[in-house]
Amino acid sequence: MTAPIVIGLVSVSDRAAKGIYQDQGIPELEKWLTQAIINPCHFIKCLIPDEQNEIEKTLCQLVDQQHCDLILTTGGTGPAIRDVTPDATLAIADRVMPGFGEQMRQISLAFVPTAILSRQLGVIRKQTLILNLPGQPKAIKETLEGVKDENGKVQIQGIFASVPYCIQLLDGPYIDTHSHIVQAFRPKSAQR
Repeated sequence: MTAPIVIGLVSVSDRAAKGIYQDQGIPELEKWLTQAIINPCHFIKCLIPDEQNEIEKTLCQLVDQQHCDLILTTGGTGPAIRDVTPDATLAIADRVMPGFGEQMRQISLAFVPTAILSRQLGVIRKQTLILNLPGQPKAIKETLEGVKDENGKVQIQGIFASVPYCIQLLDGPYIDTHSHIVQAFRPKSAQR
């Protein structure tokens, strides 16, 4: 039996962490990933406030102790003073993967001109890919899956199409996806 892919899901929100409202980020991420990924997945969920030290500590624990293959954060990526998710992510990163942030903004620009205010990004710590996603459930799905026309044809590629190959290049597990949700791209030499 195949070992499950270990995925950290981190929702960064002062109000949700205090119980003022229910977090929507983690449930949306888990729902989408469960539908998109064929492999078994083990999710480690963390709901934390917009505190840089707390975010850094959580990300380090997920990589260094929990050995996540992938970490997805949601929330805290705007220009507001309390939005420190990208700052915390950069502080613990070994390498930056700028294409992920560029593509996330490209997807969001199809819907809102304020997408340029987003500081979403992707990084690698050790052998773990960490991606900072938007906070709204609709935007999370669009960012991962891409923009599709009324017939389901992809107009703007979602970022998850590149995630399985990136994880494979980091010597992580081979991830298969349901192509009707998102088609994982790999060069022919990397396909099984």
